[in-house]
Amino acid sequence: MNVSTYLERINYHGTTVPSVETLRALQLAHLKTVPFENLSIHAGESIVLDDDALFTKIVERRRGGFCYECNGLFAALLRALGFDVKMLSAEVAKKEGGYSHPFDHMTLMVRGAQRWLVDVGFGDSFLEPLLLDDRSEQVGSERSFRIVEEDGYLVLKRREADVWIPQYRFTLRPYEYQDFAEMCGYHQTSPESHFTQKRICSRATESGRITLSDMRLIETSYDERQERLLANQQEYDAALRQHFGIVIK
Repeated sequence: MNVSTYLERINYHGTTVPSVETLRALQLAHLKTVPFENLSIHAGESIVLDDDALFTKIVERRRGGFCYECNGLFAALLRALGFDVKMLSAEVAKKEGGYSHPFDHMTLMVRGAQRWLVDVGFGDSFLEPLLLDDRSEQVGSERSFRIVEEDGYLVLKRREADVWIPQYRFTLRPYEYQDFAEMCGYHQTSPESHFTQKRICSRATESGRITLSDMRLIETSYDERQERLLANQQEYDAALRQHFGIVIK
């Protein structure tokens, strides 16, 4: 792990002393520079859950990835800096109710004086680490989240108006890359996976978020949303390069 190269990739120039302040700054820097994207799946590139392979892709090739990639490599960076970090299995909430399969999402637990939920691989979610053992509302970047206990799980919920919407549920049992391999393969190949159904590339910005969802370019701020339909593949490639620094060859 070349830490200095990784930090340069995420445009991070602050302290690396393991602390909650460093953890917050690293997560935010990562979310603003490394996009949540599934472009490898649509380009026929195999996704390998291995620190070296992910470093080559995300840092050296300046790409992004989906949860297993972004959170997996971010966990490796945090360990290299002296943080105590574990990979957790999460089940994503379905719109129709209920949750997906185990290992459908990877999230992270970082332990120090307190325990924190950390995630750089869920797309539009919390920007700063959340206290794992705090059951009250946690407010950050004009959004509110809660972690509650339900049916033997911890459930991450986001406040929308006056309603708490579940995002995913998880336990604190730690896992390794190989435990996520089956679901990672499923999401790369199954026609039932939402990752095989359309291209997505998205990252946080200073004022909100920018997303390429197939041929739609969407820019959101906390009080505004702009959407534009791209005319052709050339416009798509140009938007991908301009907003995310990505060139798919």
